[in-house]
Amino acid sequence: MLFLLSPAKSLDYESALPAVTASQPQFVAQSSALITTLKKKSPKQIAELMDLSEALAKLNVDRYKAWTPQFTDDNARPAVLAFNGDVYEGLDAKTLKPKELQWAQQHVAILSGLYGVLRPLDLMQAYRLEMGTSLKHGKSNNLYQFWGSQIADYLNTQLAAEKEPVIVNLASQEYFKAVDRKALQARVIECVFQDFKNGQYKIISFFAKRARGLMARFAIQHQLKTPAALQGFNLEGYAFAPDVSEPDMLVFRRRLAD
Repeated sequence: MLFLLSPAKSLDYESALPAVTASQPQFVAQSSALITTLKKKSPKQIAELMDLSEALAKLNVDRYKAWTPQFTDDNARPAVLAFNGDVYEGLDAKTLKPKELQWAQQHVAILSGLYGVLRPLDLMQAYRLEMGTSLKHGKSNNLYQFWGSQIADYLNTQLAAEKEPVIVNLASQEYFKAVDRKALQARVIECVFQDFKNGQYKIISFFAKRARGLMARFAIQHQLKTPAALQGFNLEGYAFAPDVSEPDMLVFRRRLAD
């Protein structure tokens, strides 16, 4: 099985890193092409394109200018240790053991507007480019057109050795839309996380994002190999809810203390 995650807007390039062996990203040529387009834009244009404040636009223009196709320990850090949003707080990769991180390297993929797909230990330079951005590049009007079937083709390659290839989608729909389902040769399982509030179970964005990271952590620590094994997820009070689940949509619920 291969677990898909979204990236995070928040980045951490300051905290101490655990001792890991980093890898090189897979789509450097494509990333370089996108950076070439981004470098031509002014802070005002970036602000309008991505709906950013003036300060954030300038920060990212500076990031594009500094970006280079050479990834080193000085200008980059492993993706799973660079992203710092709700999902990655749940995953808490810095506390995973080296063997667990190596398993994750083979079984977790992070979708990215700039990098296409990142393995957890792939080096990543700081950036901001959400997959839903309408960035025109060449004949492509947006990033979905730019990436086309490349992401699905990569995932197929990663799963080629499996008799029954399975994708567990823990990414947002914005990012999963970048996976060409017609080209993808794998079963897709969605995980839904609900919390009880105001008399009913519902998806609460903050908790759901954290739960996606928790599920990835659970999978990594237990080296899950089958869809059935996902049902054992029980971190932070969640439990599988079979009565509202479907074969390819697993629902996990919990009640928060009042």
